[in-house]
Amino acid sequence: MKLLNRTPLFAVLLLSLGLVQTAMSQSPSPLVLPVVPRVQEIVDRAAQAAFAKFTAPPLQPRELAITLVDLRTPHKPERGSYRGTEQIYPASVVKMFYLAAAHQWMEDGKLADSAELRRAMRDMIVDSYNEPTGYIVDCLTGTTSGPELSPAEMEIWYEKRNAVNRWFAALGYQNINVNRKPWCEGPYGREMQSVKLHPPNHRNWLTTDATARLLVEIATGRAVTPERSRQMRQLLERRPFAADADKQSLEYTGAALPAGAKLWSKAGWTSTARHDAAYVELPQGAKFVLVVFTENHANEKAIIPTVAREVVAALAAP
Repeated sequence: MKLLNRTPLFAVLLLSLGLVQTAMSQSPSPLVLPVVPRVQEIVDRAAQAAFAKFTAPPLQPRELAITLVDLRTPHKPERGSYRGTEQIYPASVVKMFYLAAAHQWMEDGKLADSAELRRAMRDMIVDSYNEPTGYIVDCLTGTTSGPELSPAEMEIWYEKRNAVNRWFAALGYQNINVNRKPWCEGPYGREMQSVKLHPPNHRNWLTTDATARLLVEIATGRAVTPERSRQMRQLLERRPFAADADKQSLEYTGAALPAGAKLWSKAGWTSTARHDAAYVELPQGAKFVLVVFTENHANEKAIIPTVAREVVAALAAP
């Protein structure tokens, strides 16, 4: 019986290893975003402006992370970052990673395109709902939530649940964990069982550097294919100057943009986190990706716009 119990897990592990090796052998070279002193100086000024302004309660250095990528020359992106490699709980920003994975799975024929999948993708990104995100995670990984599993079954389940992690790792992404569903009330059953069994991956983790890289790839047509990047941008498009603009358009990076600017973004917020990942095109022609994560200041809506205003002022200057 012991041999029979181990055989399915062994087969799954071998299959997964083969898939990882194949993906790694076929993956393009990682997108390089070099740190450039000029851009780094903009980030440093923006961080200091936030620390100087938000003092009651004080915004601590460990509670802010920023990555800026200047895309005025798209084939030569230039980066600056503050705590850009720190692992931070991403809230709903992780949904952008599941969006990219869904398009890759469809491109590879592993996931069938359908009206229901498209409806879930839209609701996950445009309205940031958690239920469609859970559905998409199930579709991507072949796992479902439900009652607790035996130890052997949990190993198989968790191996499958890490499919998106393996794909991003094959692309050269580092310091991230994207294998958890977002919750309103919290995980139960096998989801909580996995949380307890698998530290440090008990939560999703992103860095602002990794998030900026993905958004640069989407903005420049490098994510999966140019056409699929375009479809992703369609869902990420915000309208901060429209009469019916939503919170993701108005209360994050969009609050700092001048008239005529264009915005594509994915925000995230919880009781402790307030984040935004934004691609911006300014009327003067400047293009940039700005990712700002804040912790323990979820109700302070002005931190992200303060950082964004410094960036806009610097990149819009002649």
